[in-house]
Amino acid sequence: MRTKEAQRPPCSVRREAVVMGGSAGGFPALTAILSGLSPDFLLPVLVVQHLHPGDEGLFAQHLARAARLPVSEPCDKERIERGHVYTAPANYHMLVERDGTIALSLEARVNWSRPSIDVLFESAALAWGEGVIAIIVSGASDDGARGMRAIKAAGGLTIAQEPATAEYPFMPQAAIDTGAVDEVLPVEAIGRRLVECGGWQVKNCRL
Repeated sequence: MRTKEAQRPPCSVRREAVVMGGSAGGFPALTAILSGLSPDFLLPVLVVQHLHPGDEGLFAQHLARAARLPVSEPCDKERIERGHVYTAPANYHMLVERDGTIALSLEARVNWSRPSIDVLFESAALAWGEGVIAIIVSGASDDGARGMRAIKAAGGLTIAQEPATAEYPFMPQAAIDTGAVDEVLPVEAIGRRLVECGGWQVKNCRL
C-alpha cells in the first residue's frame, strides 16, 4: 500500500528493533537512512547487505563512517544492545534469538545468498512480532520478500524503498508485489519514519 508522507498514520505500537536488507545498490540507500538517525535513536538496527565473500568487515567499516550510531559485525551469541547497528558478516546468516542475542549460522545459502535477508527477517518476526520495523532497499534479487510477509503476518511495520528511487528496483518491487508492504517511501523519508516510530516508544523494550 502506497502512502503519501503527509498522510501516514501515527505509530501506535511500541517498536523494539529495526531490520534492513539490501543488495546491489543498497549501500547508498542504507547509508542515507542511517545517517538520518541521531545518536540518541534507541532501537537496535540489524542489517543484511549481500556481500562479496572476501569483504572482511569492510562493509561495516564503511557504514560506520556514515552512521551516527555505533556499527559493528556481531559475534555469535552477542547480546543485542539498544542504539547499535549490527551488520551480518560475509558468509554468515545472521538471526535473532528470542533471548535477545544474535546467532550466526553457516547453513546453506537462501536465495543464493549468505547472509540472507529472509533468514534475518523471519527470525526477527519470531523474536519480536509486532515490535519489528522491516525495510527493503535496492537490490537485484527477491531476497527479503518472503521475510517481509513473515513480519507483516506478525504485525510488524514493513517499508520498501520507492523503486523509482532505487539503483536496482527489483528487490523493493518484489517485496511490494507480495502485498505485505505497508509503506513505500524514498530513503530520506524512511529515516524520518524510523524516528517517528522508534524514537519514543522504546522505554519498555524487552531487550
